[in-house]
Amino acid sequence: MRLNINMLLAVLTAPAARAFTARTANRAPAAVLRDALRRHQHSQVPSALASAVGTPATPFDDGQSPYQITTPIYYVNDKPHIGHAYTSLACDVLARYMRLSQRDVFFLTGTDEPGQKVQTTAATKGMDPQQFCDEVSQSFRDLLTLLDIGNDRFIRTTEEFHKESVRHLWKVLRDNGAIYLGSYEGWYSVRDECYYNESELVDGKAPTGAEVTWVKKEDSYFFRLSEYQQKLLDHYERHPDFIAPESRKNEVVAFVKGGLKDLSISRTTFDWGVPVPDDEDHVMYVWIDALTNYISALGYPNTEEGSQFDTYWPAALHVVGKDILRFHAVYWPAFLMAANLPLPKRIFAHGWWTKDGEKISKSLGNVIDPVELVETYGVDPTRFFLMSEVTFGNDGDFSDEKMIYKVNANLSNELGNLNQRILTLVFKNCDGAVPAEIGEFTEEDEELLATARSLRERTGKEIASQSIHKYVDHMVSMVWDANKYIDVQAPWVLKKTDPERMKTVLYVLMEVMRHVAILYQPLMPTSSNVILDQLNVPKDERGFEHLEIEECKIQLGREIPKPKAVFPRFEVPTAAAAAETVKS
Repeated sequence: MRLNINMLLAVLTAPAARAFTARTANRAPAAVLRDALRRHQHSQVPSALASAVGTPATPFDDGQSPYQITTPIYYVNDKPHIGHAYTSLACDVLARYMRLSQRDVFFLTGTDEPGQKVQTTAATKGMDPQQFCDEVSQSFRDLLTLLDIGNDRFIRTTEEFHKESVRHLWKVLRDNGAIYLGSYEGWYSVRDECYYNESELVDGKAPTGAEVTWVKKEDSYFFRLSEYQQKLLDHYERHPDFIAPESRKNEVVAFVKGGLKDLSISRTTFDWGVPVPDDEDHVMYVWIDALTNYISALGYPNTEEGSQFDTYWPAALHVVGKDILRFHAVYWPAFLMAANLPLPKRIFAHGWWTKDGEKISKSLGNVIDPVELVETYGVDPTRFFLMSEVTFGNDGDFSDEKMIYKVNANLSNELGNLNQRILTLVFKNCDGAVPAEIGEFTEEDEELLATARSLRERTGKEIASQSIHKYVDHMVSMVWDANKYIDVQAPWVLKKTDPERMKTVLYVLMEVMRHVAILYQPLMPTSSNVILDQLNVPKDERGFEHLEIEECKIQLGREIPKPKAVFPRFEVPTAAAAAETVKS
């Protein structure tokens, strides 16, 4: 039996569900229930909380159940780049939104460490493969911390528990007749860790642009992928939302319809990998090892009632780059079908980044280092730009000019300046506190407040479908509406002509800013909480469930601190400065 929030709400008042806002992914459900009961014994809050639980239901998610979200595990052949940051940030925004909606979330990321490419790279550096993996894996952990990523678990595929899980899956596939011993020869890309057919090569290279080499005939274990062609096509048809966006799904369907050949899943020419059970001359092909992380992190093969696997699998969402969609949308579901395990509910493939209109590559010297982005612009501005600049799922282009213009416009000029204007007027004209008394709301007041109150529903629908850019669009539009309202109402003029009306206008704006800051937390957790601190919103009243609780609205007469700027403003580099940067 699955333990979820609906079950708790059936037996407890709404505040008990707050136990789930804590990060509970690595704890047994029974422990979570005990915590919920303990909190219930000491708290009473309005039943409005029940209506704030969950996210909008979709064909692939009921909006209430435990929610596992995963990045791919990142290959440790080099330090992390903007693509790794982008995927991790997208998952973090989705996971934070789910948690703030009282969903029980398990957010998984980590590093993929075996394979020929890692062994070769380590050798060129004169390092032991494990030592090399330890060093590079730590750089990925450090990036997560730097970007304020709130993952629940970081898995490494060199960990023994993962190897045991992979060995178990291999034995299940073998015992089910899905694996056989044969021989392989053909084109192989070490960079992609992928086999390619002759027809897939473009100008003698892999479709990704990677170099390929001819693998001479060698013994190999094969997975009977050809037997799953129709089963996969049937699954895609029965579950049209399984792969997103639509353009990526069409690519996968076309690939599968083109015919599937059995997949080589072991190698004998290197030894940095998981040995095949009962035949240690072979190590497993990196993808059967890597993909298993999604269930090994949940304790597989322990699938008993109450286990993490029972609670979170099948995963609600795998987020991947478009270059590795085939492995997740073809190989992985076929492996799971062969093992009689449930398939994930949805796989979302995002696009690639270019820089100044050019493909990013080391040879061009235009690699975007996410650490340098944060050092230059700060954490939240970096998070904001990467999640808002392009439609999530499409390719995007980065330039410092684009980032500066967007951050200055949407954050410094619009959101930050609005917050500063409101709170400075309140602090100076209302004795450093929310007005003690306000008048009746006008039609204009009610219209703006209604727009703010609908913000959670509107953003929730976008998050539920992974339309992160549209979530941000709603937030930016709300701030724009508030700026228009303050310009029209002109409280600085009302100060002289109608002080009582000024107080009402400022109160309306503070309440709107409370909604904005609470709902911006998934994207900009630190800056949003700085704004909430300046509004003097209690730290235990910042969940989505508090948006419509009367007692949690901006309280009349409550003191506020002296406001400070939240977002810096950046100078656009001159052409001369930009040219000098390129030279250096």
